[in-house]
Amino acid sequence: MTINEHRSFLPGFLGRTLKPAMALGAALLFTGCSELGYLLSNDKVTDADNDQVVFVGDSIFALSGEIQNQLEAKAGETFRRYTVSGAQLSGELIAPSIPNQFREAVTDNPDIKTIVGDAGGNDILIPAIAFNSNNCKTPWWRFGRLSQQCRDFIDDIYVEAVDFLNEMAEAGVQNGILTGYYYTKNGLFRLDDMKEAVDYGNATLARACENSVLDCTFVDPRWVINDRDIIFDGIHPTDSGSRKIADLIWPKLQPLL
Repeated sequence: MTINEHRSFLPGFLGRTLKPAMALGAALLFTGCSELGYLLSNDKVTDADNDQVVFVGDSIFALSGEIQNQLEAKAGETFRRYTVSGAQLSGELIAPSIPNQFREAVTDNPDIKTIVGDAGGNDILIPAIAFNSNNCKTPWWRFGRLSQQCRDFIDDIYVEAVDFLNEMAEAGVQNGILTGYYYTKNGLFRLDDMKEAVDYGNATLARACENSVLDCTFVDPRWVINDRDIIFDGIHPTDSGSRKIADLIWPKLQPLL
C-alpha cells in the first residue's frame, strides 16, 4: 500500500474504530461498569466540614461533582459524598446500590441529619439503552402512550424507593431531598423518546417521597434543564445544568443547615 493509500485509508478506519470505542466508553461512563463506576465519579468524601449532610446517588451527581460543588460553595462548607456513577436503587451488578451508599455512610458516621441525592434513574435508563427490555421508550407512533409494561416496572421502583426512604428515617435521618430527572436527548444514545418514562418516573418518585415516613422533599428539574444543559451522551448535565439543579436544591437545603 502506498503512502497516499495509507492516508486515504486512515480516516475511514479511524472513524469505524473510534465510533464504537466512543460508544462503549460512553456506555461505561453511564453504567459505571465494575470499578469504572468509581473511576468515573468525583472523589468520595467521608469526613467533611459538616458530616451531618450526605450526598448519595448516581452519575447525575457523581460524574462531575458540580452539583455538590455548587451547593458547598453556597453553604460555605463541605459535605460528605458517596455518589457513584452507575448506581441503581435496586441491585448492584455494576456499581454499589444507592441504599448501600447510605449504609456505608452510616458505618462511617451514623450522625446523619440530611440526605441529598437522586435514585431510580439508572434502574429505568440502563435497560432502555441496552435492549429496551421494559418497553420504556415511546416512539413517535406511540407518542404520549407509555407502555403498561414500563408503568408496572416503575411501580416496582416506587416500592424500592419508599423502603429506602423509610430505612433512612429508621436510621435517624431527619430530612431527605430527593432530586428527580430531566428529559434526556438524542446524543451518543438516542434518548429523546424517554419523555413519558421520565414523566411517570418523576411522578412515582415524588409520590414515594410524600408517602414515606421520612420528612422528604422532591425536587423536579424537568422545567429548567434544556438540551444545551446536557452533554454529548444525551444524559449527563453540563456545568450549566448542574448549576441549575443546585439552584433548585439550595432553597430546600439551606433551612436545614
